[in-house]
Amino acid sequence: MASKTISSIAKELNLSRARVYQIIDMLDDNEKPLKDSNDRYVIDDSVVNAIRKYYANSNTKAKQEKTSPIDDKVLDIMRRQLDEKDRQIEKLTQLLNQQQQLNLSTNRQNEKLLDTTTNNNPSQDDNPSPNDDTDVLKPTESNSKGEETKTLKKGLFGWLRR
Repeated sequence: MASKTISSIAKELNLSRARVYQIIDMLDDNEKPLKDSNDRYVIDDSVVNAIRKYYANSNTKAKQEKTSPIDDKVLDIMRRQLDEKDRQIEKLTQLLNQQQQLNLSTNRQNEKLLDTTTNNNPSQDDNPSPNDDTDVLKPTESNSKGEETKTLKKGLFGWLRR
């Protein structure tokens, strides 16, 4: 009767030692290994087979749970939601296309307006008057040394330049 260790069983089944201990705790009382005088499990071939069997069954159950069929009600709900999302996407696509057409139309109108305003003759306000010398530095008549004085600028923000 060959006795195995927890470590050797763990390596053989590609499990951790802790998982092997968990499996041993879950075995039926008649399948559980006995302990020796040092409080270590005495594992014979029947215990190894019980561990393998339990491990194989637990893996099969886990795989079955992962691949269980989806409930028909849930599937119907998901289909309805998907159809609704498709309709929403279609509506948003239409709205986006309309917005792009509006932007294109507005850009064309803006270009036409710019072309018509640049082709017009400039108004009187666009040209400086010949007597406007607000930015010109010129000597004053009272100043005999020829020093220049700056005249105040006119306009809305002229007071900022003082």
